[in-house]
Amino acid sequence: MSAPTPHIDLSTARQALADTRRIVVKIGSRSLMADGAKRYESLAKQLSAQHAAGRETVLVSSGAVAVGRLRLGMTERPKAIDKLQAAAATGQSRLMRAYEDAFDPYGVDIAQLLFTHADLSDRDRYLNARSAIDALLELNVIPIINENDTVSVDELRFSDNDQLAAMVANLAGADLLVLLTDVEGVLDQNGVRVSVATDTNDVVALVRPPTDDVGLGGMASKLEAARRATRYGVPVVIGDARDPDLIEKILAGQDVGTLILPTGTPLASRKHWIAYTLKPRGVLVVDRGAAKALSAGKVSLLPRGVIGVRGEFEAGDAVSIQDLDGEEIARGLARYGTGHAARLAGAKSSEISDRIGRHDGDVLVHKDDMVNMVDDEPLT
Repeated sequence: MSAPTPHIDLSTARQALADTRRIVVKIGSRSLMADGAKRYESLAKQLSAQHAAGRETVLVSSGAVAVGRLRLGMTERPKAIDKLQAAAATGQSRLMRAYEDAFDPYGVDIAQLLFTHADLSDRDRYLNARSAIDALLELNVIPIINENDTVSVDELRFSDNDQLAAMVANLAGADLLVLLTDVEGVLDQNGVRVSVATDTNDVVALVRPPTDDVGLGGMASKLEAARRATRYGVPVVIGDARDPDLIEKILAGQDVGTLILPTGTPLASRKHWIAYTLKPRGVLVVDRGAAKALSAGKVSLLPRGVIGVRGEFEAGDAVSIQDLDGEEIARGLARYGTGHAARLAGAKSSEISDRIGRHDGDVLVHKDDMVNMVDDEPLT
């Protein structure tokens, strides 16, 4: 029994998933390690079946650190970066070997792709990663993607692979994102599965904290990833990794897992990249007039609306645009670096050259490089 959200045609929403041509599936360390080799085998069987049916499949898999921990005899997840890197380096090859063994009986080739946040925050490298995924799928290879924990450091991390999966959904141009967990889906206060939701904020209050240190994510992280993916227009199913037929059931339109539907106008790929892949390196504080205009959307940020500048950023870096109360209104790419932006604060366009000795345009953040973030507060 499940608890569907009212006013949604559940059968239509579910049946539409049958049209999926490209799917991203994510499994975390906790789910992957829960049942030994059987979980690898279950994933390989399910993804190979979709592969055989003509669907293109990408797998985002955690597990390198967890596998490395076991191999190295570590009793808990390391907190020191160098020990995490050592565990990841030890575990990554064994993780891929386990997947090779699981996919081999189905004659399906797999490929390893390891990303750091820096790989995806640079636009050229981001597009190269997209091309690599497309090429692998054209060659009938299933890409298996993980964060490169061996070289990642705190300021360059994705926070967890749920967020990486949301980025990959955009990167790969996916039609569906499936986030695997070890419960039926999002459960309400009575332990009843929520069948479908159109707003992650409606269900975020239901989440419970993780009970171990095997992985970084949890249900709150999955809902945050779902929020990001649905803004790109990708439906998300949070489902039970223990079900050996889960993916087939989802694509057959069966009522399994929690389906989170996109609402509103989807962000274009580049704007989604600005909003959810890039990390703001600074803050532009704007006056009330600019805040009102930016909240309405479709306007650029002019220097005269800026009253404060924080952080260290260069032209082309992402910045957060905030009002006087510290609420984020938008994110965008700065046209001027910190020093110039600070000197231009409050200036008219005609005063730009006089203030900084050059003129690189009338705007600090152009509307084409900006994403409205009003009413889009992170869930985690």
